[in-house]
Amino acid sequence: MAQNLLAVYPGTFDPITLGHEDVVRRATQLFERVIVAVAAGHHKKTLFALDERIEMVRDAVKSYPRVQVESFAGLLRDFVVARGGKAMVRGLRAVTDFDYEFQLAGMNRSLMPQVETVFLTPGDKYQFISSTFVREIAALGGEVHKFVSPAVQERLQAKVRSQAAQE
Repeated sequence: MAQNLLAVYPGTFDPITLGHEDVVRRATQLFERVIVAVAAGHHKKTLFALDERIEMVRDAVKSYPRVQVESFAGLLRDFVVARGGKAMVRGLRAVTDFDYEFQLAGMNRSLMPQVETVFLTPGDKYQFISSTFVREIAALGGEVHKFVSPAVQERLQAKVRSQAAQE
């Protein structure tokens, strides 16, 4: 493990999945400190409010003492540079992610040449999980326990019930 290297793992985490958790675990094996940076999500309509997503992420990573959770709005570059980040962690599930992530890494390199992008793949059983799929399955009454922690599953079910009651 590199000494004093800080990595930032950014995302919307709407909600955090077992795949995200696996990427965090892998990142802690490579970096001294990891910040899971929860995006305010100005560019996306999220199911969960920012404070709910932060709570879920904090709960999911509580067993990793060198991981902290923070929110950010605006340019990721400003967040990473302000905290002295040396690497940005991005999860890659499949070849479909690669094109977007490759372009994003190039743009980030242009904005922050001192910060490396590190791609980590989740374990095989998490390769196909996405927050979008999890939200859709939950909204349609499907089982999501294989894809998220029990605490996230509980919150998802409550959110789906709440939205159904409002309709």
